[in-house]
Amino acid sequence: MHVFSLEYFQKLYNNIEGSIRSVNEECQFLHFKSDFISVKDVFLMSEERSRNEPTEKSWYVGWGNCHPTILEEMRKHYPKPHFLPEDSEIPSKEYIFMGYDDGATLHLDFINRLMWQAQLKGTKRWYLHPPPECESMCKPLSFYVEPGDAVLVDTRVWYHGTTIKPGEFSLSVQSEYG
Repeated sequence: MHVFSLEYFQKLYNNIEGSIRSVNEECQFLHFKSDFISVKDVFLMSEERSRNEPTEKSWYVGWGNCHPTILEEMRKHYPKPHFLPEDSEIPSKEYIFMGYDDGATLHLDFINRLMWQAQLKGTKRWYLHPPPECESMCKPLSFYVEPGDAVLVDTRVWYHGTTIKPGEFSLSVQSEYG
């Protein structure tokens, strides 16, 4: 998984016909607080901005990978997580999250299954808040993940958000399982 970087994904998507279009038409692009409209915009940003230099605007994005060739190439670099049940299905979509600073604001995911996320680069802080029906008994919590860590969270129930350690580039892979 050490090969994953912005440059890796730029080359991968630019060399596979229809892969950028698949994000826009079949998958999902999450711009969070960035000014990017599509994954193509991310791949076209200046090198200075990609490194989050002080004169540049910070960014954090995510997108779904549902192009079969992209998924095949990505999965060559990591196995199915060992903590998943042997009979769990591997979905036809996985997500990449990358960037700096703010990360994702507090939200719920509207997905069909539980999700896991593996932190590949940088340090990310997760914030979890219980659903309203549990607030009287359940307490909010937060924790850090570093490269090599993986989290398994029911993001359909727990409100969650993230921030990135200042100055660090964060990159993570996420998938559902069931």
